[in-house]
Amino acid sequence: MGDRGRRRCSGVVGRGAGALRARVAEGCHETWLASSSGRLLAFVANGERVMVSLLDEEGDPGEHAVDPGAEGTSGGFVLSNGQHDEYRDEDTVPLEEALRIVGHLVGEGSWPPDASRAVDR
Repeated sequence: MGDRGRRRCSGVVGRGAGALRARVAEGCHETWLASSSGRLLAFVANGERVMVSLLDEEGDPGEHAVDPGAEGTSGGFVLSNGQHDEYRDEDTVPLEEALRIVGHLVGEGSWPPDASRAVDR
């Protein structure tokens, strides 16, 4: 299968939550941010919920934000390679919470103290 049906997304224009929110609104559901130290931040959204993962380096299983007590599963997580994923709601967070977490990770270099996360290493 070629690129047919796949959304071509531009790079992140601007900074902060507004840029990520705009990408999701455009249908660009997967965004990767990289730090100068090699850490990678993945933001994969379905419009309502987001898988937020932080990796120390490429290939690291990393850690991801969780929503303890959330029930069910959600689909519609479309990766840039065209793959459609489904995640347990407990392994994703609502969009606004994800934007808050990413803002803290980018601004402070660490998880917000009140954000729940699972270590996948």
